[in-house]
Amino acid sequence: MRIFLTGASGYIGSVAAEYLIKAGHQVMGLARSAETAGKLKSRGIEPVPGDLEEPAKLAKTAAGADAVIHTAMQWGPDSAKLDQAAVTALIGALRDSGKTLIYTSGTWVMGDTRGSVAAELAVLRPPDMVKWRPAVERMVTGAVEVGVSGIVIRPARVFGRGGGPIGEMVKQAKETGVIRFVGAGENHWCFIHVDALAELYVRAVEQAPRGELFIAADGPAFLVRTIVDTVAAMHEARVESIPLEEARRKMGPLADALVMDQRIMTTKAGRMLGWGPKWPTVLEEIRGGS
Repeated sequence: MRIFLTGASGYIGSVAAEYLIKAGHQVMGLARSAETAGKLKSRGIEPVPGDLEEPAKLAKTAAGADAVIHTAMQWGPDSAKLDQAAVTALIGALRDSGKTLIYTSGTWVMGDTRGSVAAELAVLRPPDMVKWRPAVERMVTGAVEVGVSGIVIRPARVFGRGGGPIGEMVKQAKETGVIRFVGAGENHWCFIHVDALAELYVRAVEQAPRGELFIAADGPAFLVRTIVDTVAAMHEARVESIPLEEARRKMGPLADALVMDQRIMTTKAGRMLGWGPKWPTVLEEIRGGS
């Protein structure tokens, strides 16, 4: 298939592109600059000039693709507006085609799971940072009504290949000798290896289950303090807790998202798509020196 991948130069999208190409697909990637276009081309990806602020260009490219995978996100005050406009344009371009649109959400939309283990049907309690996102998820899964095979993937916190929040902790440890985290660290985070997530995109685009939502999470939930202490031990760093109120002043809505307690597990992707993560847990990854 000829697949249009937004975010192809990003952390998640770059690995997804690698897996799609290995599976024999042609990948077109959104490029905001000539430098990015050159990097995409060197990796076998056809660069498409444009960004999320140009929904008409997104639609034009999507119309010429066999499927679209949307992983790009421009975080900031206009995140909701840009994402909604991009998804609206993509759905419009694919209308009545039966083609697949995969939208990348995140488990943050589920909010604090309050000590329970949650899956796809859990009640959503999104924090302010992603309060708008469930509506976009519904746009995508509901696109089946206009002839688009919409699929939503909600990754947990992504790690591996030196990226994601674990990569940021390691960077802090190496550069400053201190790892800072918000709150007491007694809340749980769930994780997914970036390679496992990339494999899920391939399975979803090839099997195209219409109107479905999949959580991408693997392994147990871990206490944030356990994660931080493990990284600190590996890199001989000390840890420092930032009180929540102080973090709110410095980080805004992000602070409350970071202290959510999330315990999330699902077998839906395994049952429907035959997807079974086979990568190390986050603690194994840290101890292995990723």
